[in-house]
Amino acid sequence: MVPSVCRRSSALFVGRLAVGTVCALLLLTLPTAAYARVTEIVVDDDQAAPGGYRQVSGRAFGELDPNDPLNAIIQDIQLGADASGKVHYVATFVLTMPSDLAKASGLMWHDVPNRGTSIQIGALEHSFGDIGLASAWQGDNAGIDANNGTTVRATMMVGDRHWLQVPIAHNPDGSTVTGQVLARIVNRGGMNGQPLLVQTNPVPYMPATLDSAQATLVSRDGETMDGVAIGEKHIESPDWKFCGGGTFADPQPLTSLPVQICLRTGFDPAKLYQVVYTAKDPYVLGAGFAAWRDVGSFFKYQTQDDKGNPNPIAGAVKWSIARGVSQSGNFLRGWLNLGFNQDENGRQVHDGMWPIIAGRRVALNFRWAQPDGVLELYQAGSEGPQWWEDFPDAVRGLPTTGILDRCRQQDSCPKIIEHFGSAEVWALKLTPEWVGTSADTDIPLPDNVRRYYIPSTTHGGATIAAPNTMFNASLPGSLLPPPSCPGNNYGTGILPANPVPHSDTVAAILVHFRNWAMRDIAPPPSRYPTLHDGYLVQPVKEALGFPTIPVDVAGPGWRPTVPEPGFINPMLDYDWGPDFNPVDASGVPTLLPPPIKHVINMLVPRVDADGNEMGGVPVVLNDAPLGTYLGWNLTDARTSPPLAQYRPFHGGQVCDYVGGMIPFARTKAERDAAGDPRLSLEERYTDHAGYVEAVRRAAANAVAQGFLLQANADALISQAEASDVLR
Repeated sequence: MVPSVCRRSSALFVGRLAVGTVCALLLLTLPTAAYARVTEIVVDDDQAAPGGYRQVSGRAFGELDPNDPLNAIIQDIQLGADASGKVHYVATFVLTMPSDLAKASGLMWHDVPNRGTSIQIGALEHSFGDIGLASAWQGDNAGIDANNGTTVRATMMVGDRHWLQVPIAHNPDGSTVTGQVLARIVNRGGMNGQPLLVQTNPVPYMPATLDSAQATLVSRDGETMDGVAIGEKHIESPDWKFCGGGTFADPQPLTSLPVQICLRTGFDPAKLYQVVYTAKDPYVLGAGFAAWRDVGSFFKYQTQDDKGNPNPIAGAVKWSIARGVSQSGNFLRGWLNLGFNQDENGRQVHDGMWPIIAGRRVALNFRWAQPDGVLELYQAGSEGPQWWEDFPDAVRGLPTTGILDRCRQQDSCPKIIEHFGSAEVWALKLTPEWVGTSADTDIPLPDNVRRYYIPSTTHGGATIAAPNTMFNASLPGSLLPPPSCPGNNYGTGILPANPVPHSDTVAAILVHFRNWAMRDIAPPPSRYPTLHDGYLVQPVKEALGFPTIPVDVAGPGWRPTVPEPGFINPMLDYDWGPDFNPVDASGVPTLLPPPIKHVINMLVPRVDADGNEMGGVPVVLNDAPLGTYLGWNLTDARTSPPLAQYRPFHGGQVCDYVGGMIPFARTKAERDAAGDPRLSLEERYTDHAGYVEAVRRAAANAVAQGFLLQANADALISQAEASDVLR
């Protein structure tokens, strides 16, 4: 075990130089197996991959010391210890590496799987000879049997979903832990039982009793974006039951997830149903933070496990960057905030950290957590500081603190790059990270953080199979279809999907990050909308300067008044009860549904005369636009045929976190006839050659500012030349 003097607690930082020198000398005398860590790796699959690469997948077996200050912050970790006094886990991993490790660059990307999805590094990383590692962190996903906590699959093969086996918490006397859980059924109809879902995965907790009299079920006709329930009605316990499917009259037994509810009168698809019930057997989900830490540390630093099994990339990693997208980026922000970039041997785990399209902290480290949650009402994830630098939380009355507090105490803060698009602002509660809960001051960024905003884009940018689609996006028949709103059966948008990609910008950021981590070459300065520059405003049409676009232009279901009051998805300050720590988002929530204490004021980027956002990094399709690109969409409220598949409960609200597009008219005559205030394509570019020249100028500008690689600029120009825009 590492001597206690060598560990820096989350609350106390001792003199770095003196203690660091003592620790270095002590650690040299200790065997590598003397601290809680990955104890064994099992390789389940080893195969060749394209481009002279090799992929190794398997499982890492690890143990955690509940008494180590680095682990003590994990909720219920003492209740998850076995007879040895340790907490054990099994985490899947996939390594992607050059077949000849002598050709490896020395950089490892440690990726966080999103809801268990398989992930490997891409072609750009391959071209540099980088190593990729993906490893599991989520202990409640589809790879775990909720009845007994055992792993459904015994192996991990390339392409499988990642899974993490963590223990179930038990009371000190061995008895079952129980507590309150809230779950919802949205936009589902019929007489059959309906599942309790969070996003698209089952709520991971089984009822402690099937007696519906000990639970509460209500229906709601609607909810405002700031959490006001409309038409709530209590459903009496004799009129519903827990079930595993079937109907109220003929229910199937509930033996495994998902937990379902059978209703005597059936479900009305225009209503939302919400249940609060007593659950049993909470997972020690916060152990996922430590497991992800330890797997990354093992492959970076160790030569072999306790049984002599070799580390396949031993000695090949000099630098490492943690990376996660969306939910996985939220994981990284929470992971760093709770001090997990230092392993139990006192070493900094990762040199860099890249949370992508992620402006919150994952809801993981509290009892009954539901980390699949995103933004629906009563889902956690916005508690505590969302900003890097120490900053007061005036509205919520929380202490002055920031995400970097613990890593600064440990001297383990990585270099950080974060980037976002418009959808994170409008739907994923982003801007308090920039301006705090008071929304009146730009929070300074520390020197080790870069922030880039990709304006007028959907969540993660568009993924377009045919590149010409985005260059022909104003032509009849070429628009991308309206997207489905993500989440728990949320609905469908009314506007065509936003075609603006992130991929070209991300490629440039990746090159900058490599140079920053490996050579200390600083990336471009941060670029995002600020109050100081006048680019952050209230989320309403007048403050934005958003153009008045007629219904005949945008299409059926459009409201020329949007954005309007109550349209943005706000950060809500919940009261989870006295046993919940709102700073660290740990503890035990006991008030369900939680009362809403405050609706946090949200700001958004100002737009130009076209409705496109200002204040971000240069993007070619934005700077030579074919329409208004939105980070938001409207959820369709229509229910009459042939649109019966559209669900009305969230109708008219922001369509979760997907964007939309409203194309420009082709000619001035067309726009005048429609009453469209935005210039037509002909007025902007004259002809096809003029459009290609605008793309060429936009590409050159993005390259000059460091946000586009020349090879990608050349490809964009070629695609514009091949397009039919103003032919």
